[in-house]
Amino acid sequence: MPTTIRIWSIRRIFLLSIIGLVIASCMVNLVFISQQNIASYHKLAADDIKYWAEELADESKSYLISSDRQSLMDNMTITSRIPNLNYVHIYQLNNQSNKLELFYSYKRSERRSAIPEKSNEINNLLNPRFKDNYLEYMYPIKADEEVVGFVYLQSSKEYITLITDKLLTTSILIMFIILLVTIFIVLQLNRYISAPYLTLVNTVQAVARQKNFQQRCQAMPYREADILARNINILFARMEKHIAQLDAAEQQSIEHSSELEDKINKRTAALKESNQELLSTLEKMHQFQGQLVESEKMASLGDMVAGVAHEVNTPIGLGVTASTLLADRIEEVTTAFEDKSLKSSQLKKFLHEGGENVAIIYRNLNRAADLISSFKKVAVDQSSEEIRSFDVKELLSEALLTLRPQLHSLPYIIDIDCPSKLIINSKPGPLNQILINLIMNSIIHGFEGRDSGKITITVMPLSNQLNMLFQDDGIGVDETIENKVFEPFTTTKRGEGGSGLGLHLVYNLVTQALGGTIVLNSELGKGVTIEINFPIS
Repeated sequence: MPTTIRIWSIRRIFLLSIIGLVIASCMVNLVFISQQNIASYHKLAADDIKYWAEELADESKSYLISSDRQSLMDNMTITSRIPNLNYVHIYQLNNQSNKLELFYSYKRSERRSAIPEKSNEINNLLNPRFKDNYLEYMYPIKADEEVVGFVYLQSSKEYITLITDKLLTTSILIMFIILLVTIFIVLQLNRYISAPYLTLVNTVQAVARQKNFQQRCQAMPYREADILARNINILFARMEKHIAQLDAAEQQSIEHSSELEDKINKRTAALKESNQELLSTLEKMHQFQGQLVESEKMASLGDMVAGVAHEVNTPIGLGVTASTLLADRIEEVTTAFEDKSLKSSQLKKFLHEGGENVAIIYRNLNRAADLISSFKKVAVDQSSEEIRSFDVKELLSEALLTLRPQLHSLPYIIDIDCPSKLIINSKPGPLNQILINLIMNSIIHGFEGRDSGKITITVMPLSNQLNMLFQDDGIGVDETIENKVFEPFTTTKRGEGGSGLGLHLVYNLVTQALGGTIVLNSELGKGVTIEINFPIS
């Protein structure tokens, strides 16, 4: 049985394509707007709880200093003004045991059960922390720059959930209205676009019924439709001409029967040629249409892949070239071995070239792996690092030891000024990565083309923070990119192996993993100064 080919209408393709595109765009916008609003609500909630924590700290400071618990309980009125408040704990620092003791507690209603003390979670609650149904935060109470206690607040997130649900419902309703309007517009456009083709169909059907080939298709407003109409008119004209010639030949059939037969054969051949020409024209039109569609697809695909392929194309290409060359050399040696014509010089040359090719493959694959690893490291996962106690000076020495293979042959000096036995509680992993990235950045960019250079790293504790000052006397940073050096893919070595992710990774490690700040100052010809501060205990 012949295979049935499914024929799609222009109307259906047009309608499905545009509606699908509109639905996809609406969904993307819906997700983006929802995420932005949820993040905004969370920020407002965090700012609000910080404000009320400061107010509570100010109101309870004097009672903590005088250890007057009863007066605090009698005079505490601010808790009734805090919206969405669940619990309040006020802890007093015992000067003798240096431990926190619960001084005051509050819960929104007596039916609520009490919550465990939070004195052992101070480090995790110094920044607002969101849970499933609530937000909690601890704020230090200070008197004369000394911590005398902490205030703990827990507020409900129910109102954020209600606002989010309302926003989602409104967005879905708007998307539905946009979809209805789009369907209406698409139907109107489809009617306008398909009208010329319906006119051509009606003309051809009328000619087929009436067998009147003097009719002609009118000019069409679109190029494709107009080309089809002109070819149909050519067909009608040739059909009309051939029919007229056949009629004339039929009148002379009695007298010229043999001549008429020959003419009929010629006219039939001409008719077949005309039909073949029309089919060829139609086929070219379909090919042209297909080429346009493929060109659009390839253009979209090229835009999407170019960003990623640009960076990894060179090392992967060099690795493929080297592996192909190595395969050719192996095939030559294998053939010589099987033919028993393998010479020691040929084997030695193969081993030498094979080693070089393997080295090329390794270097380029390693470079591609490093590049991909840099892409993966852009999003810093704070939960992957644990807080522990470590000696800062030992950590700096370990970082330099890690870089020894790259630094032993370079004429650069690295000077470290750090107090001995400086033990802190923090995350050593991100700090190690920050030091390595900054040193390599200075060597690659700051000391490029120079025979000498000096890097100075100064570390000192400041209250409950660690201050690290990184300086080099390199070429500095141009003012055109100074304000965006921490942005991803910002590099002065595009196409020379630079990915532009080094300082962006450093920024993420400082601000996210360590919870600190980083500031860069530079002037061309005078080097770079980078100051990093992050909390420690």
